[in-house]
Amino acid sequence: MEIVSSIIYQLTRNLSMEEIKASGFDKYYVDHTLGLWPQAAGGIPFNACEFQVKGDIITDLVEDMAAEQKARSTYENILRLVDDPDVCAPIRFLRQREIVHFQRFGEGLRITQDRLDSNNFYAFNPEFDRCKDCNDTPVCPDNH
Repeated sequence: MEIVSSIIYQLTRNLSMEEIKASGFDKYYVDHTLGLWPQAAGGIPFNACEFQVKGDIITDLVEDMAAEQKARSTYENILRLVDDPDVCAPIRFLRQREIVHFQRFGEGLRITQDRLDSNNFYAFNPEFDRCKDCNDTPVCPDNH
């Protein structure tokens, strides 16, 4: 977020009123001048709803992976629209970072699934559903 905000600041800090109006940036300008206010490209402001956490390791890892892929797609869309090398270089870095994060979350998901009973790891929350007969282990080897 900080890198993208810095790029936006650098691209908008010296805009004239004519450039602001011509670019369609005038509606944003009315509310925020040229100050940075995180929002989606469609104008929807950032809010805490962007953080999707359930407290279930499988659910949360899959959500994390989806978020990384969505960010990667966004960066690829930016790269299709922009040809300024000073903008493209950091966006390429961010895109690559999302790919690496996706891979690490995928490894975490694979490790988690390997340690759970493969017959039912989608049917319960390993964070809370524990077997009382097996010393509260999150995975019951005897399927109690």
